Amino acid sequence: ALEGLTVDAAGHAYATDLISGQVFRFDQPGAPGRAIARVPSGGAGALAWAPDGTLLVGYGADPRVVLGDAVRPGAIARLDTRTNVLRPWVGGLSAADGMDVAANGTVYTTNDFGNLIGRVAPNGAVNAQWGSLPSANGAVLGRGDGWLYVSRTFTNPGVSRISTANPRVVQSLLTLGGADTLAAPDGLTLDSRDRPVVPFNAGGQIVRITAPGSYCVLAQGLRLSSVLSYGRGDRGFSAGRLYRAGFDGRIYEIPGGFDAGAVAAFPGR
Repeated sequence: ALEGLTVDAAGHAYATDLISGQVFRFDQPGAPGRAIARVPSGGAGALAWAPDGTLLVGYGADPRVVLGDAVRPGAIARLDTRTNVLRPWVGGLSAADGMDVAANGTVYTTNDFGNLIGRVAPNGAVNAQWGSLPSANGAVLGRGDGWLYVSRTFTNPGVSRISTANPRVVQSLLTLGGADTLAAPDGLTLDSRDRPVVPFNAGGQIVRITAPGSYCVLAQGLRLSSVLSYGRGDRGFSAGRLYRAGFDGRIYEIPGGFDAGAVAAFPGR
């Protein structure tokens, strides 16, 4: 059950497993994944890069997240991908189902079963109640780090963006209704124009928001899609190519999402 997905500058993909707590590395498309680390407790969640190139790994993704706002099981570890040494860093978050890092090292985290959005300062100081948005899931910062984009998975499903200068400023970019009400938007990414690209976990579609309230379908028939990431570099999981990971344990390329200028999220991209 793959939950997190990202790509390094050399085009290697990394994914987390929600059940085993393992972190896997994939050297190129089609190659088998290799387990390189395991989180200390609970399932492994989101992945994001720190400014120094360390891979941040969210964990504590287990049944406790249903009460995450109260019991705060969410934590983040730091993984050195050169040595595969993983060390716990901070805890006390509602969850780390979604996570991204600003150019200055500030980390943002989400919990799709709760309301709280966490913020971790570069020195490790945790503000578990930095923001609040019911069922916020996924997390990706726009260029310039002024907006944090999140999916709303279960409550009022859709996509929003939150001002990092004032988390009370929340703009809805998409609200799902009708047949899409149970689509369960999940771990999103952004294209080269900062347009959200979103997997509908239950609905099986991969969509791009083209304007507020509107989207186009890039792929369909991919139920259990949990997270998207563009690639990086000129080899392996390369820049411009869109990749999907899912609870079915599979990673697919989404050709309809190709965008030559799009890359995986990393600080200051």
